[in-house]
Amino acid sequence: MTKLKTVNIKGKEYVEVNERIKYFRSNYKDWALSTSILELENNRCVIQATVYDKDDRIMSTGIAYEVEGSSFINKTSFIENCETSAIGRALGNLGIGIDTSVASYEEVANAVKQQSSKPAVKEELSEEKFNAMLKAANEGKAHLVKSKMDNYNLLAHQEGALNAALNNK
Repeated sequence: MTKLKTVNIKGKEYVEVNERIKYFRSNYKDWALSTSILELENNRCVIQATVYDKDDRIMSTGIAYEVEGSSFINKTSFIENCETSAIGRALGNLGIGIDTSVASYEEVANAVKQQSSKPAVKEELSEEKFNAMLKAANEGKAHLVKSKMDNYNLLAHQEGALNAALNNK
């Protein structure tokens, strides 16, 4: 097999998906590659890529899962990123670009970034902010209140009161 171009991440070489696709298109001219969305809801995307031979037999598959907003690229392009990862995995499962790993450069870079980023520390919800959120919930601003609730460690009574106010609107 032709040696594919790699990039180095933390001392390991990885083949980018575009290199796997170029190799596939050049060396498997009668074969096909397709993708299908298995799940697209609640800001999640699951895509399966399938490689077919010239007789339309499935030769390999790859599945990828992405969450909207989980990385910089996933803020605007989580579906596209998911599809690219699924294709990379399907081609890796076919044996293309797996000298060191089935994972693509993109998958590894994203994993390294997520491991190195510190989890956000939530602050306690002050009475003043709690009262402001409760007022907003009672005024029908549910989307605003829900988006803020995740930023705080809520006491049981605060969470109960906010959820009750949100459910009444």
